[in-house]
Amino acid sequence: MWLAAAAPSLARRLLFLGPPPPPLLLLLFSRSSRRRRRLHSLGLAAMPEKRPFERLPADVSPINYSLCLKPDLLDFTFEGKLEAAAQVRQATNQIVMNCADIDIITASYAPEGDEEIHATGFNYQNEDEKVTLSFPSTLQTGTGTLKIDFVGELNDKMKGFYRSKYTTPSGEVRYAAVTQFEATDARRAFPCWDEPAIKATFDISLVVPKDRVALSNMNVIDRKPYPDDENLVEVKFARTPVMSTYLVAFVVGEYDFVETRSKDGVCVRVYTPVGKAEQGKFALEVAAKTLPFYKDYFNVPYPLPKIDLIAIADFAAGAMENWGLVTYRETALLIDPKNSCSSSRQWVALVVGHELAHQWFGNLVTMEWWTHLWLNEGFASWIEYLCVDHCFPEYDIWTQFVSADYTRAQELDALDNSHPIEVSVGHPSEVDEIFDAISYSKGASVIRMLHDYIGDKDFKKGMNMYLTNCDDTWTKQMGFPLIYVEAEQCKIYLFFSCLGEDCPQWMVPITISTSEDPNQAKLKILMDKPEMNVVLKNVKPDQWVKLNLGTVGFYRTQYSSAMLESLLPGIRDLSLPPVDRLGLQNDLFSLARAGIISTVEVLKVMEAFVNEPNYTVWSDLSCNLGILSTLLSHTDFYEEIQEFVKDVFSPIGERLGWDPKPGEGHLDALLRGLVLGKLGKAGHKATLEEARRRFKDHVEGKQILSADLRSPVYLTVLKHGDGTTLDIMLKLHKQADMQEEKNRIERVLGATLLPDLIQKVLTFALSEEVRPQDTVSVIGGVAGGSKHGRKAAWKFIKDNWEELYNRYQGGFLISRLIKPHLFNPMSFKSKSHSLPLSLPFSFFLKNFFVLLT
Repeated sequence: MWLAAAAPSLARRLLFLGPPPPPLLLLLFSRSSRRRRRLHSLGLAAMPEKRPFERLPADVSPINYSLCLKPDLLDFTFEGKLEAAAQVRQATNQIVMNCADIDIITASYAPEGDEEIHATGFNYQNEDEKVTLSFPSTLQTGTGTLKIDFVGELNDKMKGFYRSKYTTPSGEVRYAAVTQFEATDARRAFPCWDEPAIKATFDISLVVPKDRVALSNMNVIDRKPYPDDENLVEVKFARTPVMSTYLVAFVVGEYDFVETRSKDGVCVRVYTPVGKAEQGKFALEVAAKTLPFYKDYFNVPYPLPKIDLIAIADFAAGAMENWGLVTYRETALLIDPKNSCSSSRQWVALVVGHELAHQWFGNLVTMEWWTHLWLNEGFASWIEYLCVDHCFPEYDIWTQFVSADYTRAQELDALDNSHPIEVSVGHPSEVDEIFDAISYSKGASVIRMLHDYIGDKDFKKGMNMYLTNCDDTWTKQMGFPLIYVEAEQCKIYLFFSCLGEDCPQWMVPITISTSEDPNQAKLKILMDKPEMNVVLKNVKPDQWVKLNLGTVGFYRTQYSSAMLESLLPGIRDLSLPPVDRLGLQNDLFSLARAGIISTVEVLKVMEAFVNEPNYTVWSDLSCNLGILSTLLSHTDFYEEIQEFVKDVFSPIGERLGWDPKPGEGHLDALLRGLVLGKLGKAGHKATLEEARRRFKDHVEGKQILSADLRSPVYLTVLKHGDGTTLDIMLKLHKQADMQEEKNRIERVLGATLLPDLIQKVLTFALSEEVRPQDTVSVIGGVAGGSKHGRKAAWKFIKDNWEELYNRYQGGFLISRLIKPHLFNPMSFKSKSHSLPLSLPFSFFLKNFFVLLT
C-alpha cells in the first residue's frame, strides 16, 4: 500500500594535513555514549503502552470462502452469505472469527458427511473485533462447511466495504461500493479469519444493478439475471489462489476502461470515471511495461490471468495492492495528456510500480504478521524506483529517491519517538501506527544499502536469507550512525562514537571516494566491530575525500571544517555527483537543526551551489531552507531569510525563465516549477508581477497556464493576494473537472496570510466541496503556510476534533493531521535539550545576514 538516525555516534576528527600522497590511515571505532540524545533533541513522548491482545485460536481454520454480497447503493447496506470450507484441527464447541460492524443473522456448521449444527449464540467482542459462534455440541476434528448469513453497512469511513461518492457527467451524485481491507478491515465486509497468515481461496459473487460494473480479484466466469429482481444481475468470479483476507477486493460502480495485453499475455485494464478513459492510458503503458520487468526480476510469472487498476473517488490511502484488482486515488492513476503536470506523471509511475511489485512481494509471498510490514512495504518502496528507472531513465529517479525517501526517513528516525523498522504489533488498533516513513522509506533505504553492498545478482538470489540473518542492527533498533570525520597529516580518522552506555551499534557498509574518480569507490569496507584501521592509498593533497558514495549508506556524516572546505570546489564545478551534493548539504542542515554545527556554516556552504543545475538537489535545498524559514518565522530574522532565499534562487530562476526551451525534458519542467514557486513565495518582485499577469490571463481564458506552472503561480498569487484572489481560486476549484487540479488548488490555499481568509480556508476544508481524504491536505497546507496559519489550524483541529475523529476513525489520516502541529519546530523539546535557537545562534545568524547585505 502506498500511503525519518540517530545515535549520533558523536565522534572525533578527520584532519587532512601535510604534503604528498602517502597512504591515508582510516581508524574506525564505535563506543557508547549518552550524547546519543543530541540528535534526538527534537523528540516527543514515548509510544503508549500496548493493549493486551490475543490472536485467533488455531483450532478452526478456513480452506475456502464462498462469498456472495448484495450491496444496496441507495440505502447503503449490504446482505451477505458465506459458506466457508473449514478444517477443525482440535475438537471444540465454538468458532472464533474476526467480525466488526456486522450483524450475524444465522450461523451453522455441517461436518463433512454429517448433519448441520446450528449455532446457539453469537458473542461479539467489539473491542477486539471478534465474534464467538457457540454450538450445542462439540465439532469434531475434520473438514466441514460453515454457513453464515449476515448484514452490514456501506460505511462512509473509507475502510471495509464502504461507499464512495462520485458525480456523473450529467452532474448527478451517485455512489459506488468499494473496499479497503488492509490492514484489518476485511472483517467489516464478512466474518473471517482476518490475519495475513491464515490464507484460503475465495469464490466471490456479487449481486449488483445490471447497469453497473462489478469487479473482484479474478476474472468474471458467469453473469446471469438475479431471480428476485429483474434490475439486478449476479456476477460470479473465478476462484482465487490461496491468499490473505486483506488482499480481497470488490468494486461496484460506473466506470470506463482502457486495456492492453502485456508481452507475457496478461490482460491489463485501467478503469476510470465515465468519460475519462483517455486519462488511463499513461498508467496502462506503465503497467504493461512493469509486469514483464517484475517477471524477469523475480523469475516468477504473474500468477493471475488479469490485472485491473481502478481509480476510486473517495480513498484514504494512495493505492492498495489487492491481488488482481489494484485500487488507487484518482490522482495516483489518472493522467490528462493536456492538463497533468510532470510531477503527476512521475507520481503515477511510482505508485503503479509500487503496487504491482506487491503482486509478488506481499501477495504471492506474504508476511506472517504485521510485525514484518516493513519488509513488505520497504521492499516495494525500493523496487518501485528500480522499475521507474527501467521505464523512464530520463527521470533520474534514483537521485530523487535520496530526497524523497532516504532523507525523509532520517528526519523521522532522528526523533526520540521513532521506532525500529521491525515493530512488534499486537492489537489491530496498533497496525495503522506503523504505516509511516520508517516502515516505508527507512525500510527502502536499508534494502537499497544492502542491495548496493552485495550486488544485484547476489541480491536477487539471496535477499530473503540475507535480510533474515544479517539485518538485526538495522531492523530491530531505531536510529542510525553519525560518522565524524577529520584528517591529520596522512591519516584519516572515522569515528562512530557515542558517549554513554546505551548507544546502539551497526554493521555499516562504508564507501569512500575521492576527486580522482568521483563516481567510483576508492575503498569499500564493512564496519562490523567497534574499531577498524583502514589505509587509503595514493591520495594527493589537492584531492577531496568523501564518505558514502551515492548517498547509499543509511548514516549521516560530519566533516571537519578543513574537509568540508576541500569539498566546496567539487560542488561549484559539479565534479561531485548530484546525489553526493544532495547528501552533503542534507547532512549539514540536519546537523545544524540538531545543534551539532552552526547554521551559519551551512548557509555559507549554500553559496557553493551557485552553478547547481540538478532538480533534485534544488528540491532538497528548497525543503531545508523551508524548514529554516519556519524556524525563523518565530524570530526577528524571518525577512532576512526570505532575502537570502531570493539571492540563492534568483540566478537559476533567470537561467530557466518562465517558458520551456527547445530540448528541455521532464526534469527541467520540475525544476522550473520549483524555482518559480520558491521565488514567488519569498516575494521576489519580478516573479510576483509575472505570476499575477499570467494568473489574470489564465482566469480570463486568454492564455491557459501550463500544468507545470499552475502550482507555483497559484501559490504566489495567494501568498501575496487578498480575499478576491482567494474567491477566484475557490471558483477555479469548483469548476475543475479533474481531481488533480482540485488537489493542486487545495494544497496551496493555506498560503493565504490574512486571519479571516485563513479561517475561510479551514471552513472550506470540511465542506462538501472537498473529498474526505483531501481535507487533511487543506488543513495541512494552512498549518505549513505561516505561523498564524499553524496556530489557527491547530485550534481548528481541536474545535472540530469530534467530527474529524468520527470521519477517519483513528486511521492513519488522523496522524497526518496531527503531526504537522506536534512537530511545530518551536515546541520541540527533549529531556535535556531544546531546539538550538540560542543566543549564539541568533548572534552569528544576524552577523551572517549583515555580511550578505
